[in-house]
Amino acid sequence: MVTAGGPDKALYISDTANAKIYRLAAGSQVPELFLENRQLLGVDGITFLDGVLYVNNVIFSKLYRIPVDAAGKAGAPVDIWMDAPVKGPDGMRAAKGKLFLAENGAGKVDALTIEGDVAHVTVLREGLNTPTGVEPSGDTLWFTERGAGKVWSIPIR
Repeated sequence: MVTAGGPDKALYISDTANAKIYRLAAGSQVPELFLENRQLLGVDGITFLDGVLYVNNVIFSKLYRIPVDAAGKAGAPVDIWMDAPVKGPDGMRAAKGKLFLAENGAGKVDALTIEGDVAHVTVLREGLNTPTGVEPSGDTLWFTERGAGKVWSIPIR
């Protein structure tokens, strides 16, 4: 399970093995089922970019936008086409108008620029041993290299 705070102050939780996303409203003690969809089997990274919810699928190496209607109800995942191969997308966070992504299957950390239903992939670091998490902070991107037991940082341009 991975979490992300939403613009509505709720906590969104991905349930990788059960193809679900839960939403824990601010002040609530019990999460509610936000979305269940078989495309989400393998859902892992979850984040908001400019108020829009994005999730990735670590099993099928996919990226989705989750549309939300005016009533706050989630729609079917929208497939975002990535213009370069991505293998095993894992941890994902947003900052500075981009999605930052750890590819555990390819040993890379990427920046994704979203334009409509297309993600332009820029490799920031490669040759890593199972990167699994990313976290932008100011002008720095921190990432974990699980296979090496290390944490690294690089500047965000």
